[in-house]
Amino acid sequence: MTRRIIIDTDTAQDDCVALLVGLLDPAVHLEAVTAVAGNVAFDRQVRNAFLTLNAAGRLGEVPVHLGCSRPMVREWVSAEDVHGDGVGGLDMDFSDCEPDREHGVDALIRVVRDSPGEIDIVAIGPLTNLAVAQAKDPSFASKVRSLTVMGGSNNGRGNITAAAEFNFFVDPEAAQVVLEAGFDITIVPWAPLTLRDAVFSRARLAEIEAIGSPLSRFFLQVCAATLAFDEAVGIPGTTHPDSLSAAVLLHPELVTAAGRYHVAVETNSDLTRGYAAMSWGVHGLAPNATVIESVDSEAFFEYVVHLLRREVTPTRPLRGLR
Repeated sequence: MTRRIIIDTDTAQDDCVALLVGLLDPAVHLEAVTAVAGNVAFDRQVRNAFLTLNAAGRLGEVPVHLGCSRPMVREWVSAEDVHGDGVGGLDMDFSDCEPDREHGVDALIRVVRDSPGEIDIVAIGPLTNLAVAQAKDPSFASKVRSLTVMGGSNNGRGNITAAAEFNFFVDPEAAQVVLEAGFDITIVPWAPLTLRDAVFSRARLAEIEAIGSPLSRFFLQVCAATLAFDEAVGIPGTTHPDSLSAAVLLHPELVTAAGRYHVAVETNSDLTRGYAAMSWGVHGLAPNATVIESVDSEAFFEYVVHLLRREVTPTRPLRGLR
């Protein structure tokens, strides 16, 4: 069965790899890309989405919609110190690369309304677009087949503060709205899952380099800045929670452990803003999400390698590709 998905993204580094999953895996049809304020400047991440469509040979085939360009009630916080421009300096001819005129929130509502129970959403940035869609159409959550969220840590360390993972930190109010809305939610957390099961070491990156395809070169270049940052803070490789989120939706056999949790996000404290409190069933709270606890790390890596071996010609030349 082919999954119909929308990827809601703040496109930089592993978001690009997640888009490649949606564009290249034969198990999926990517209905749309919706952009949300997150990793890098809004215009930059929209360009990064077009660059990724181009790298996959799919430029002009999937609509890109501009969503919310700032969080619901807070000022935008970037991760440009981690990702740089998000694509390692890659460039292309952007002529005629125009986002769809329909706002990303409206696109989410329309696609789901027209095909209730058929659309899976993979949300790999802050959850602003999803929260606003739910506010605009209170029936939205009930019509979405499933929502896979890259966000939070399972009562563990953060990656932007000691307490918080970036996506939940940037717009904690949106995250809490989404968690209370009634979606069928699966959460792919930063810690411990990503830090244990979705880090590609230098040895693994060397295997990808040996492929020598345009896609593998694209992968290495968009991940280079993040690799340097990760190694500087003690992470032994590049981190891939966003592509893992897309992969576990399409290939649940990658999951080796998961649990039902009640997940809530801190919105009031400055110290713990964006902290994801994940209650594992002993506190009298009704579960509202499935949290992935472990995956087959080697199988996930091999899955990404398989995608990067695809014989794909970019729609237009990628300038600066090393």
